[in-house]
Amino acid sequence: MQRNKFIIGGVFILAAVVYLIASSTQASAEYFMTVDELNAEGSKAVNKSVRLSGAVLGDTIQYDASTLTLTFDVAHVPGDNAEIEAQGGLAAVLHEAATDPARAHIKVVYEGVMPDLLRNEAQAIMTGRLGEDGVFHAEELLLKCPTKYEEAVPEQASSN
Repeated sequence: MQRNKFIIGGVFILAAVVYLIASSTQASAEYFMTVDELNAEGSKAVNKSVRLSGAVLGDTIQYDASTLTLTFDVAHVPGDNAEIEAQGGLAAVLHEAATDPARAHIKVVYEGVMPDLLRNEAQAIMTGRLGEDGVFHAEELLLKCPTKYEEAVPEQASSN
């Protein structure tokens, strides 16, 4: 009888741990949308919290240091890693997106200090909301600049 109580208690504890892990994983998992996907959502995406990824268009970057307001445009890049690799890797995809005038793009507004990695052809990953005016209001901004890391790879590979 005593042994059954331990087994039942152990099962409840295990179930609670599995539930907590599963619920925290689902809560922290955010879906990345592409510019094309966000544009396709249209008015359904307005005021909905999303993560958006795109290539920074360098000639659109404007920063007002007095108000800490940063604006720039991002162009559509594929969201599928296999597709990115098939097109020559992230650097090639970002370059193509930034130089293609026909590519869909969206204006981004971010309030905060201008990040050092913000430059033409950087990948911007932003969490925020699409406004009714069609502008994406970013609350978080993460930037990847693949060309910075590609230049260091040959040196690292040869030193091993």
